[in-house]
Amino acid sequence: QVHLVESGGGLVQPGGSLRLSCAASGIILDFYHMKWYRQAPGKQRELVATISTGSNTTYADAVKGRFAISRDNAKNTVYLEMSGLKPDDTAVYYCNAVYRNSYWGQGTQVTVSS
Repeated sequence: QVHLVESGGGLVQPGGSLRLSCAASGIILDFYHMKWYRQAPGKQRELVATISTGSNTTYADAVKGRFAISRDNAKNTVYLEMSGLKPDDTAVYYCNAVYRNSYWGQGTQVTVSS
């Protein structure tokens, strides 16, 4: 059975940093294109960052220069380093693994507020 478990979310002040983790089990992450999405209240889920099997990365314009996606295949884990956080970054953050199938985690809440 496949599980993706996000962690690392929480409450942070504007300008602060957080590191999200997505730990996978039941799949070999090496084969998977990995993505982070987020969904704010009342808004559609949006793509935040992607990392290919070859570690090529892409970012939404809203987070470029502030967020960094990385992967550690030995730990079967993907990370999202977030810095310079803004209130608009408040959302539930989800990881997504895509290969022959698509798997989702349950999400982790990030709240940016003073």
